[in-house]
Amino acid sequence: MKWLITGATGKLGARIVQHLSEQVGNEQVAVSVRDVEKAASLAAQGIDVRHGDFDQPETLGHAFQGIDRLLIISTDGEEATRIRQHQAAVTAAQAAGVKLIGYTSIANAAHSTNGLARTHRVTEEAIQATGIPYVFFRNNWYLENELGTMDAVSQGADWLTAAGEGKVGWALQDEYAQAIATGLTLEHPKPIYELSGPLHTQAELATAVGTVLKRSVAVDEVDGATYGERMQAAGLPDFLIPMLTGIQADIAAGTLAVESTDFKELLGRPVTTLEEGVRLLLKR
Repeated sequence: MKWLITGATGKLGARIVQHLSEQVGNEQVAVSVRDVEKAASLAAQGIDVRHGDFDQPETLGHAFQGIDRLLIISTDGEEATRIRQHQAAVTAAQAAGVKLIGYTSIANAAHSTNGLARTHRVTEEAIQATGIPYVFFRNNWYLENELGTMDAVSQGADWLTAAGEGKVGWALQDEYAQAIATGLTLEHPKPIYELSGPLHTQAELATAVGTVLKRSVAVDEVDGATYGERMQAAGLPDFLIPMLTGIQADIAAGTLAVESTDFKELLGRPVTTLEEGVRLLLKR
């Protein structure tokens, strides 16, 4: 059986390739990347490196040839662009005769009101419409996404949030990668895995950070407008501000408060605790 991972030079993709190779062997793994030179280290390990660019759909047909199980890692960018890119990959997978399509989605994608969810919902529907067996890995939220706030707190700042009591199923990116790699190797994977860690509030995350830093961390709870102003004052570019305030609002609305045992099922163990995850990230 031959697996292919798209976006394999990205942070998540590279970790998935590593875990998948450990499970099935390098010779069974292929990757599709825009710049093959950036994947030279993978080629040196005996991994099949192929050129595939979601913005050049004609490259994807060749990249996906002879592939049994494909993982489409969701791209970054503006919604319409992402949907177009994902559709190109799905169309190419169907034409190439791929036997199973995996996709990295978001928590509760089919019903979520999260601002990022529509891209994933449309992509999931496009994959389902092919009639090809699929597996959706609905990722909740990387703990690494909070590194900016963690670093600020480690320098003496309070924990800034506009997410209220909204809960998040944080987990380390490497654990998402390990779970996804395992899911791709199962003989009969479930169609959907809701990959959510134990649910915690921003205040609970701040407490975990304080425990690691061995000091009390105050939570600075503000409204969305004030949060945006603080981010702007911190020097973040203007184009990022709406996205960051939107994420806070989505968390406050409970869009990431999804409970599931799927993560533990794929890992074969509980996810790393919040405190230990923070400890690992702060000593990076």
